[in-house]
Amino acid sequence: MDTIVIRDLEVFCRVGVPDAERAQPQRLLLTLEMEHDFARAAAADDLRATIDYFAVSQRLLRFGEGRSWRLIEKLAEDIAAVVLKEFSPSAITVEVKKFVIPQAAHVAVRLRRQRAA
Repeated sequence: MDTIVIRDLEVFCRVGVPDAERAQPQRLLLTLEMEHDFARAAAADDLRATIDYFAVSQRLLRFGEGRSWRLIEKLAEDIAAVVLKEFSPSAITVEVKKFVIPQAAHVAVRLRRQRAA
């Protein structure tokens, strides 16, 4: 399957177990790998036959507005669900990077979900 990748999209979300951590949006990096057969799009040079990665990026930049999560696992799950519903890849891998442990470059979760048959 072909894959469209958005790597390290910078977003700001309220996420964290302690209330104090969720008080302000924090910087996260999102990586999405969207599986989609884009042979038809490539043959026709037609955006309508593929996934518009700009539209996906814009949707995710607004995704955290007015919301909060305790776990980045839940955030990743919610991102996968909305991208599957709104942009219809056959499968998606979502990675969420968070910068809360000073001694580590980042902590991350990664999940893969498929569109229901």
